[in-house]
Amino acid sequence: MTATLSHGPAAHTKAAEAAVRVDAVSKIFGHGPEAVQALDRLTLQVDRGEFVCLVGASGCGKSTLLHMLAGLDSPTAGSIAVEGRTGLMFQEAALFPWLTVAGNVALALRLRGVGRAERRPLVTSLLEMVHLEGFASRRPHELSGGMRQRVALARALAQNADVMLMDEPFGSLDAMTRDLLHAELERLWTERRFTVLFVTHNVREAVRLADRVLVLTSRPGRLSASFRVDIPRPRRIETPAVSALAGEITEQLSVEVRRHGHA
Repeated sequence: MTATLSHGPAAHTKAAEAAVRVDAVSKIFGHGPEAVQALDRLTLQVDRGEFVCLVGASGCGKSTLLHMLAGLDSPTAGSIAVEGRTGLMFQEAALFPWLTVAGNVALALRLRGVGRAERRPLVTSLLEMVHLEGFASRRPHELSGGMRQRVALARALAQNADVMLMDEPFGSLDAMTRDLLHAELERLWTERRFTVLFVTHNVREAVRLADRVLVLTSRPGRLSASFRVDIPRPRRIETPAVSALAGEITEQLSVEVRRHGHA
């Protein structure tokens, strides 16, 4: 089997509006009888500026897919194309504890090649975007979990990403903090119109945020269903329309989990 992986402008060859293309991608870990197939001929597309959430049972390959899209791993077979620069945000903020809030954000700018003189005003602007302008000199241990995720979001934005890959970034937060960050992310996405591929186990969160929700089968991961979210924005996670669509998606997920259990 062969695999190709491409990033940047050269990756954009078929569809003018595609930011992410995944074509017949399979991923196998290990060899022989111990091999585990995480993904099986997965095909999907995310359009430029679209907000897509990916849901599925644990182990269905959601995080594996994000890692390949970020260039941290390669498919065993199939092809992946990403248009432009990618930013990656995880469930844990993964901030450097010895750096200040400003230092963590500035590091992303420095790695991007931004000169020292330009970094200071950019850091200030990014911290204002996530409402942390008064916390530039704090260390991560002085912040709440939600504030640390705001720093992580500012750091991801500092990468000037065209495509934001988000792996359960709010999964460890309490409901109130998560709701505030949903609104924050939606505001930034609306203003800057980057593309988002967001992995979550929380179906209501997916419906709250997404233009489309994609459901993966249990391992090995394949695309099982795609749900268009036509609920007007801004949305609330507890509204009847969000709850109703979340229930429909949850039923599809339950079918996949039962199928996996019987296999």
